[in-house]
Amino acid sequence: MAILWPLTSGSPYSTLTLLQRKRYLFVCINRRAEDNPKGSCAAKDSEEVYRILKEEVAARGLAKLEARVCTSSCLDQCDTGVTVLVEPDHFFYGRVTVEDIPEIVEGLLTDQPVKRLLVTADQHLDGMSDMEGKTAREGASECGPRASFKP
Repeated sequence: MAILWPLTSGSPYSTLTLLQRKRYLFVCINRRAEDNPKGSCAAKDSEEVYRILKEEVAARGLAKLEARVCTSSCLDQCDTGVTVLVEPDHFFYGRVTVEDIPEIVEGLLTDQPVKRLLVTADQHLDGMSDMEGKTAREGASECGPRASFKP
C-alpha cells in the first residue's frame, strides 16, 4: 500500500509536526476602495502592524517554534480592524496598532492573551453578516446557543 501523505503518516512526531508552530497569527491586510463603507484593515495600517509584529516575534526568538506571523485577506471583522486572528486558540485581537505589538508578543511568551484587545463574541457576531442581510447574531439564534470565545 502506497503512503499518500508521507509527512503526516506514521509517528505523531512526523516531519510536519516538527515544522508547525505553537501559534499562528493572521493579520488582515485586506484593502478595499477608499469609498467602501466597510473600510479595510489595510487603510488602518495593517501592513505596518504585520511587518513590525513579524520582526518582533523573530527578535524575541519565537519565530522558529512558537509563533508564525502571516498575512490574511478579509477576516470579516471590519468593524474591529486592524484584526489579528490567533490560531489554534481561535480568538481575535481587534483595533491593533503598532504600539500594541510588544504586549501581544509578551502574551505569546506568557501564554496570556492581551485582554483589552480581545474581540468579544458580541463584537464578532455584530460585525459579521450573511448573504440574506441578517447579522450573524440573528443567524446564530436560529442555530441554537451562541458559542463564546474563551481564550
